[in-house]
Amino acid sequence: MQVNIKDIEAFDKPYRASFVNSLGGFKSLVLVGTEDATGQSNLAVFNSLFHIGASPALCGLVVRPDSVERHTLGNIMETGFYTINHVKEEFYKAAHQASARYPKSVSEFDATGLEKEYLNDFKAPFVKESHVKFSMEIAEKIDLKINGTILLIGKIQDVYFPEACLGQDGFLDLEKAGSITVSGLDSYHKTHKIARLSYAKVGEVPREIVEI
Repeated sequence: MQVNIKDIEAFDKPYRASFVNSLGGFKSLVLVGTEDATGQSNLAVFNSLFHIGASPALCGLVVRPDSVERHTLGNIMETGFYTINHVKEEFYKAAHQASARYPKSVSEFDATGLEKEYLNDFKAPFVKESHVKFSMEIAEKIDLKINGTILLIGKIQDVYFPEACLGQDGFLDLEKAGSITVSGLDSYHKTHKIARLSYAKVGEVPREIVEI
């Protein structure tokens, strides 16, 4: 089967959103925790987190157009801080529910039953149930003219994870930590690692890395 750009543009809006979102493959699934200047907390689910660089340690997050009130975006720009929390199978339905359009006066922590926690005096709440989580400070906001979305670039601050998931070479085993992933807008998946491979070099066959 084949569809072209004219077909895609002719799809009704929900169908087109589901189709195009699926094309990117499996994506990071995270909950973003924020708080406004008055202490009102917010929790939102995102599938747009991506790595930008390791030195300095940066991650990007794409936020939908602010044509309507975006509590996460507003809180980040107001305070400068937010948290990234991986999702586990045990609470993926609660994470999904955090995408509902609650009013600003309602905290998604309360609405979904997820517990917030504050670590190391950071100014935004973490998800207590999450096994891999890290704090972020906003570094740059870029308005993408092509479709009105917003790219937020943040600097990683403190990272929290189970010690047993950290390898000797710095590799963090997210499968061992229980992190799950998402495809499209609403299809949640567990992972199964095939192998880690050595650094690719011309003329050499990649070998499997044996983890101790």
